[in-house]
Amino acid sequence: MIGLAGGMAIAATRLPAADDAAIILPGTAGTTLDQEQQALKAARRQSDEARDRSARLERQAATARDAAEQARRRAAAVAARIQQAEADIQAAQARIAIIARMQRVQSARLAAKQEPVVRLTAALQMMARRPLALALVQPGSVTDAVHLRAVLGQVLPVIEQRTAGLRAELAQSRGLRAKAQQAADALNQAQQDRRQQQTQLAALESRKRIAAQDYRANAGLESDRALALGERARDIVDLMDRLEEAGDLRARLAALSGPLLRPARPDEAGAPAPEREAATGGPPPYRLPVIGQLVTGMGEVNDSGVRSRGLTLVTQPGAQAIAPTAGRVAFAGPYRDYGQILIIDHGQGWTTLITGLHRVTAQVGDSVRQGDPVGITGADRPNVTVELRRNGRPVDIVPLVGLG
Repeated sequence: MIGLAGGMAIAATRLPAADDAAIILPGTAGTTLDQEQQALKAARRQSDEARDRSARLERQAATARDAAEQARRRAAAVAARIQQAEADIQAAQARIAIIARMQRVQSARLAAKQEPVVRLTAALQMMARRPLALALVQPGSVTDAVHLRAVLGQVLPVIEQRTAGLRAELAQSRGLRAKAQQAADALNQAQQDRRQQQTQLAALESRKRIAAQDYRANAGLESDRALALGERARDIVDLMDRLEEAGDLRARLAALSGPLLRPARPDEAGAPAPEREAATGGPPPYRLPVIGQLVTGMGEVNDSGVRSRGLTLVTQPGAQAIAPTAGRVAFAGPYRDYGQILIIDHGQGWTTLITGLHRVTAQVGDSVRQGDPVGITGADRPNVTVELRRNGRPVDIVPLVGLG
């Protein structure tokens, strides 16, 4: 009983055990209980949303017209299941942090309640060591023994009443240990599910490339052109501006009609129709590309004094990144000190920049739909930044994805 409080503290420190390195625990950075509970609710909501997306994409894959479309939809469904597993991992980690906090509080209460009981137990043990024969020969020992028995008869109900609270604390301690084991089992299961889905996605990606027989023949030239723009750009903002200009030019060229025949009477030919302005539409349906915890919002100033133009999220190691909405990949690959980056042109002046990826699985010129897998994050506390721009100006993503 004396060492029970210390054992509870040790058990609390051993709870966050997992086989993935650098896992993010809400309780390790001075977070409050309310923040941990909010993180648990958010993770569960993200898990439910990812599960619904996966089911919808599986239904679409079942009704796909050809093998290429079916492979594409199945890959997006598996990517959604990976993100569901990542959300389940975050939920399990939040539960572990909450339970560890409860165990620390309960351990302190238990130590306070067991202290007087320990002292009483020690006194009774000293009395029990007194030899019975010595008690019989000592003068007045029989009277003292009768008096002691009467005193114990009155004290025992009080002891039982006081130890009832201690017994309740011990029962609660056993309950917390059981919940901690359940949370650890849920964490391990979510990690196993994610590994299985990642293996399945890798196989589907290969099948998707093989099934896409109409893949562009000029993909290499387009990629070289994007890399050349990156070398000439002064910084990442300039790179996005150059890519937007190239995208606008490509869209205008695609909208042009073919060559017109010479009219029989040139003097009766009318003036050419004026060029139509690009259509202006509202923001596209948007979704964050990764499952993670928001650490930097738009407009916040970092330690280097730079104001953020987007959102930064801390993800699980090796997290799955998806296309936040439909578009065309304008740049994919390493860029200076931003790591592997991805720029998607959504049309009508909308552009997304994703930085901090470890590996980009999409290629320049790919047409992506919302939810298509596009990359993987790194292994050491990956920070992924996503920026949305409209005609060169940063746009707040929070209202589009409901984080506010």
